[in-house]
Amino acid sequence: MSELTITALRFGFLLLLWVLIFSIVAAMRRDLMIGRKAAAGAPTARQVRKNPALAEKAAPVRQQPRQLVVTEGPLKGTTIPLAASPILLGRAQEATLVLEDDYASGRHARLFPQGSRWFIEDLGSTNGTYLADQQLTRALPVELGVPVRIGKTVIELRP
Repeated sequence: MSELTITALRFGFLLLLWVLIFSIVAAMRRDLMIGRKAAAGAPTARQVRKNPALAEKAAPVRQQPRQLVVTEGPLKGTTIPLAASPILLGRAQEATLVLEDDYASGRHARLFPQGSRWFIEDLGSTNGTYLADQQLTRALPVELGVPVRIGKTVIELRP
């Protein structure tokens, strides 16, 4: 090997080392920024131990959904109060919310409670179920005001 080749390899490895160092620093900086954003305004554990009244401020009260509202489609304005039982959505007569929609399947989707949250799952429908423009491939949690689209029908959970 010539001296020029060895020098080029040394500079290549040096450059690779610096790229590695910069990528590590960038990843650490990104992680620190995410931690800061999550903790912005929230008291630290030490502050909560010294002043327990801060714990109440630290945990914001999440509004619980109380009703299912149809916001678009043939049944616009329809509301269903939420209970502890699942809600079946589809064109079938045994569905909790019978959708008058050609794009809905007989047993299209199921909205069900789990703990303090509500989840939506597609039941193998032909045209799919969409949660905020994302097609469901598995059960996902539904937050307040996030639209769920089944064909031309759009529903939301409301307090």
